[in-house]
Amino acid sequence: MITRFLTECTTAFNPFSPRAKCARIFLSLLPTTSAGGKKMKVTTKLLPKDNRARSVLKIKFSDGKELDLNAEKLGIKGVMDEVDRHSRLLGRQEALTGN
Repeated sequence: MITRFLTECTTAFNPFSPRAKCARIFLSLLPTTSAGGKKMKVTTKLLPKDNRARSVLKIKFSDGKELDLNAEKLGIKGVMDEVDRHSRLLGRQEALTGN
């Protein structure tokens, strides 16, 4: 997964719910330090055990685009595909501008 262009990640999930598996795995895939010295803000809200709200996974990129993904429906592979798709687009734009 390409995380170089991620600037912010916000999650809210019930850690005891099997439906929150995708959000937990996505958080574990984020690097502890970002490439290029850029800071990535990670915000996690743990919901109570009896809460039935769906898991929230919001990702913000360096160009300002925000993805509000339904992690329960997409699964981890779908979430990674969406993140990689936009990251590859940003990588191409960066290569064309020469930065």
